[in-house]
Amino acid sequence: MKTVIFAGGLGSRISEESHLKPKPMIEIGGKPVLWHLMKLYSYYGFNEFIICLGYKGHIIKEYFANYFLYNCDVTFDLITNQITVHENKVDDFKVTLVDTGFNTMTAGRLQRVRKYLEGEDSFMLTYGDGLSDINIYDLVSYHKLHKKICTVSTIQPSGKFGVLEISDNNSVSAFVEKPKQSGSWINGGFFVLSSKVFDYLSGNLDDVMWEQDPMKSIQQDGQMVAYKHFGFWKSMDILRDKMELEKLWETTAPWKIW
Repeated sequence: MKTVIFAGGLGSRISEESHLKPKPMIEIGGKPVLWHLMKLYSYYGFNEFIICLGYKGHIIKEYFANYFLYNCDVTFDLITNQITVHENKVDDFKVTLVDTGFNTMTAGRLQRVRKYLEGEDSFMLTYGDGLSDINIYDLVSYHKLHKKICTVSTIQPSGKFGVLEISDNNSVSAFVEKPKQSGSWINGGFFVLSSKVFDYLSGNLDDVMWEQDPMKSIQQDGQMVAYKHFGFWKSMDILRDKMELEKLWETTAPWKIW
């Protein structure tokens, strides 16, 4: 099963770094977020990726064009112009890089990679800026069990503020820092989709978000099911998120299961 990754957005909310590179190429622990994401899928045996490029897509192309060189110990003989590879540390990835347009929205990007999914009954989809310890194998199994067009992972985000429990005499009986929002579930960004999803992706969708009309139509037709993820999840939206992910990587990164 192949995995499609959205990697073409501007990443304007983290412009401190995205003005130099695409958001998925911002590094955590010396490796792009995109690499961390691909390692998660690869751990579960899913090694084929289709990456939707847009803003500064050439940087992602250059990264994979030089991936072998970056991940090997080599000797350069400048006299004979020969390269000797001593140790191969390359990951087992097969990557298709597709220019899906600079300003194209996510529905249009997904629509433009359809030809690279021909012959696939189903595929996975995710965003290039979200990390999680989600069990991809269980997610796929859940999708196969329910047989819907769209399986969407859902998570309960932490609240923005800590919660105080106050007794009748106004004393604080408990404090919970950024608790999960009770009963509230949001899109966690890890999808499994039937190839029938393209029935909902017709016409010019360059200005349409995948999360808007397509997902709403699928839901209204009763073809969407939620996979509840209770573990770690974090989207790298702003610089503070990157710093938090860096800190986790230096200690015990929950998403590092490989």
